[in-house]
Amino acid sequence: RVETFSHKIWEPAVGGGHLANVLEKHGHLVKCSDIINRGYKDTKIIDFLSFNGNWNFDIITNPPYSKAIPFLYKGMDILKEHRRFAMFLKVQFLEGGKRGILFEKYKPEKIYIFCDRVECAKNGNFLGGSAIAYAWFIWNKGFKGDTKIDWLWKDENKRNKSYNDLNKELDKYNL
Repeated sequence: RVETFSHKIWEPAVGGGHLANVLEKHGHLVKCSDIINRGYKDTKIIDFLSFNGNWNFDIITNPPYSKAIPFLYKGMDILKEHRRFAMFLKVQFLEGGKRGILFEKYKPEKIYIFCDRVECAKNGNFLGGSAIAYAWFIWNKGFKGDTKIDWLWKDENKRNKSYNDLNKELDKYNL
């Protein structure tokens, strides 16, 4: 665990429940919804982008990448002040003019970039390794400071090896 979230979490793009399972294993009470039922237990059929209420707890999700911007706007609209919204997205979400404007309005509190490639499912099927870099983007409604960027390692041994490899490379240049 790197971050602390509210006990009750909404996962509005639950899909097959991969993220919800992890949250539940860490003791969270998870409200699961999606636009269709993809077979995960207790999934409520809710179109997150059409939801008109308020949500007084945190939201953690892996939205469809093409809907990430509207998901962020909707999430920040329905959250109460100082509640958090975390999305698992491609690192390239940082790029682009529209997103630059988006980040002016909703600056992430934290971004955690995975140092290792993360295996992701497409339509519930895990296909092995990936060439895509992923990160957790975390917003806190009302946050006004500077975004903190940090890196996550799945394996401390790989981190140590990378550290040693980097030092060897720099030694070649007396750096």
